[in-house]
Amino acid sequence: MSHSHPESLKAEIRELKAKHNVLFLAHYYEDGAIQDLADHVGDSLALAKWGQRADNPIVLLAGVVFMGESVKLLSPEKTVLVPDLAAGCSLVDHSPYADYLKWRNEHPNGITVTYVNSSAKVKAITDVCVTSSNAEKIIGAIPHDREILFGPDRNLGRYLSKKLARPMTLWPGSCEVHVQFSMRKLHELKLQYPDALVISHPECDETILQLSDVIGSTSRLLDEVRNNRTTKSFIVATEHGIFHEMQKARPDAVLIQAPVEGSCACNECPYMKLNTLEKIRNTLKTLSPTVTVEPAVARLARVGLQRMMDITDGKAVTWPNRFEAPSPAL
Repeated sequence: MSHSHPESLKAEIRELKAKHNVLFLAHYYEDGAIQDLADHVGDSLALAKWGQRADNPIVLLAGVVFMGESVKLLSPEKTVLVPDLAAGCSLVDHSPYADYLKWRNEHPNGITVTYVNSSAKVKAITDVCVTSSNAEKIIGAIPHDREILFGPDRNLGRYLSKKLARPMTLWPGSCEVHVQFSMRKLHELKLQYPDALVISHPECDETILQLSDVIGSTSRLLDEVRNNRTTKSFIVATEHGIFHEMQKARPDAVLIQAPVEGSCACNECPYMKLNTLEKIRNTLKTLSPTVTVEPAVARLARVGLQRMMDITDGKAVTWPNRFEAPSPAL
């Protein structure tokens, strides 16, 4: 982030946001200065809900592009802006549509559960989407006699399969940030800070989860720091951006970043960090770039996303008996 006149830049963002009646949403992994300017800061489920429920005609989402797509799919009439269309996701890259469709066709009687960290096209061949916040509830709503296909994050799938005692066929994708944590270094850190609680995101490797005291979504880990008064030291295995909100919620907490292999800062999502105050200002000035989804893709992708929202809200849903590939092809 550039430090040239950050205060005047922030003032300009506030002014443009008000002028265009924009709802500004930011993910927990964004830079702290961006989080502080947003109307709402949250995980991907919270952002999708706020985007869907707000009356604002324009939503600016500082996160990654698939999150903007989710808002657009749930609110097609809204203009959805993102500061940088290059803000992708390694999980999206690891699950190309043609390969996912082939996998889907090989298991036509299965129910496909797809993590929201996926492209709109992959969502279009999905029965239900999940976030790490609601995955347990959604998998619990699937009939026990149905095969479950889970993608694209194999670590999250493996964790859920084990915890819920539900066999799953897993897609072999992973998050490039969460697989960098080192079991050996974490073990050493635990010896160094014996009173610290290890809190981890389920996208981490199984070896990290085995050393963890609490495993949960970004918002779940934030709640742990906020509410657990039995300790004030936490070793945190997720993207570093969440530290900003954790420290605000609990100023007395000692937050220690779980160590990665090598010496790189691999615990920062390079895609999230593409968003800057300058880009946000420019986006509000030009009302671009916008997130668009082809109508044929959107119509199908909305089904799995809406099923997710319905189950999360406690509504009953029906499940398809068999997968039919889209015709014409997407």
